[in-house]
Amino acid sequence: MNLKGRTALVTGASSGIGVSFARQLAAAGAQLILTARRKDRLDALADELRAAHGIEVTTIALDLGTADAPKALFDATEGAGKPVDVLINNAGFGTQERFDRMPWAKANEQIQLNVVSLTELTHRFVGPMIERGRGHVLNVASIGAYMPVPWYATYGAGKAYVRNFTEAVAAELAKTEVRVCCLCPGGTKTEFLDVSGQKSDWLVEASMMSADRCAKIGLRALFGGRRNIISGWSNSLMCWSLRFVPRRIATWIAGRIMGKREA
Repeated sequence: MNLKGRTALVTGASSGIGVSFARQLAAAGAQLILTARRKDRLDALADELRAAHGIEVTTIALDLGTADAPKALFDATEGAGKPVDVLINNAGFGTQERFDRMPWAKANEQIQLNVVSLTELTHRFVGPMIERGRGHVLNVASIGAYMPVPWYATYGAGKAYVRNFTEAVAAELAKTEVRVCCLCPGGTKTEFLDVSGQKSDWLVEASMMSADRCAKIGLRALFGGRRNIISGWSNSLMCWSLRFVPRRIATWIAGRIMGKREA
């Protein structure tokens, strides 16, 4: 990638894959706009990237789990005369809980962040990209997009939406100069399990990929013109094999891996 003169916006940039996206885009020469809730982490990362690459980095502390945040982010960037050439919709979270026991406020926040805000940001930023004749959008889903995921019912369903939505928009924009891609990570070494409340075990640990490798796979796919990419050959093989398994069995497998161990 050679992104000198381009500006990239990364959501969820305070930890995990978001940090790796920011570092790799900075190394490619992009100017950065970083957003997440934790301003102290954003500012620390911005200082690191300015010092390492001599680029301009803007930080915007914002909670995309609220309904008015996508417009606020657009107004602070495109609306303020700061064109965005690369949009990385990375922000998201999951909660490990039986659906009926999850507080609705938490489920609603998750759907807002993982689905609604991602969709609105894609809608808002793609228009100006088409007008300028160039642009890239990477939406981060999950291998949970390929199966029902008990104990993560709204999370898995939301990621299935992200995958299908992204591939559809990519097809619609095929004759433009804007490229849209979906990244479906498997287990990745981030704060996801800490936030979700899931306890790790040997099977989960054995499948973990580094955030740097995951981000590299996603960016390579985005700038290579792919519409969807699963991170890692083992994850790809697993998702491919699910088409030969009854959905009830696939759901049972997902529940065994991702579910709580109740007495």
